[in-house]
Order: sequence, then C-alpha cells, then structure tokens
Amino acid sequence: MVEEKIILGIDPGTTIMGFGLIKVVNKKMQFLQLNELDLKKYDDHYLKLKLIFDRTIELIDTHHPDEIAIEAPFFGKNVQSMLKLGRAQGVAMAAGLSREVPITEYAPKKIKMAITGNGNASKEQVAKMLQGMLGLKTLPKNLDSMDGLAAAVCHFYNYGRVEIGKSYSGWNAFVKQNEKRVKK
Repeated sequence: MVEEKIILGIDPGTTIMGFGLIKVVNKKMQFLQLNELDLKKYDDHYLKLKLIFDRTIELIDTHHPDEIAIEAPFFGKNVQSMLKLGRAQGVAMAAGLSREVPITEYAPKKIKMAITGNGNASKEQVAKMLQGMLGLKTLPKNLDSMDGLAAAVCHFYNYGRVEIGKSYSGWNAFVKQNEKRVKK
C-alpha cells in the first residue's frame, strides 16, 4: 500500500510570508512548490493579516495538505516585531485550524538543525542544503520561501517523534493545550 501525504511549511511574516510544499510517498520526499506572499506594498497591518489568512486558505484548498509545519516567532531585540510575527503566525494557524489541518510549530533553531545539523546556520546555508536535498535547479531571490520549505522538511524529519513541538489538530485541541490563555 502506498503511503502518501502532503506537508505545507510556512514561514510567517508581515513583510513576506514564505511557504513550501512537499509530498511524502513511502517515506521519500518530493518537492512540490515554493513561493511567497509579498506584503511590502501594503501599509495596513490588518489588511496584511487578512491577506495571510486568505493565502493560507487558498493553499490549503488547492493542495489539500495533510499537515502544516510553521516556524514559531523568535524573540529578537524588537518586541513590536515579535508581536507582528506572532499575529502573522496566529492568522496562518487559524486558517489551518479552520480547515482542520493538524499544525506543528518549530523553533527556527530546530528547523535549521534538522536541515543543516547546525541550529545557528544562515538562511543561505539552509537554502543550499535544501537545494541539494530536493534537486532544485535555482534558488529564489528572497529566501523566505525556502524557510517555509525548510519547515515542511523539518516536519518530515521529525514525523513520528514524541517531542516535535506544539501540535494542534483543531480548535478543541488548541484550547485544551492552552487553557491558561482562555478567558473564563
């Protein structure tokens, strides 16, 4: 029996949202697509969030992924940037949850470690490793789409492991795992 699934990887952002899709057939990865949603031309933050939601829904409805892997926001120097990234991630997660697609989030270091063996690897190192792994002829100008693809590949490598990050199969699972965040 052929075992097949599609994984959508998302690198959320309010400037550029990168995404990549892989197909897994009998435990072997196949590259499907990578692209990005360019949000630089929009000034309205709420419009950007709507566009992220809409594009994620469109990807789900077009490719029917079995699972979504998403890069978790990381804390840098700017709290406002992290808040915006968290919102972008939340909107992408809400889109997946609304279509009942299981979601797993991964820390950036975990993704880099899964792809390169080095949690501190650069975007370029991750992109080059993915290019070799998946036989991609060229790399995109912006590497955000490669970051989305890296999340999908990280999920493939971590599939079936007990500790793979936070995972949600739907709204009820999200609420159950985040009871302290729910207002009563």
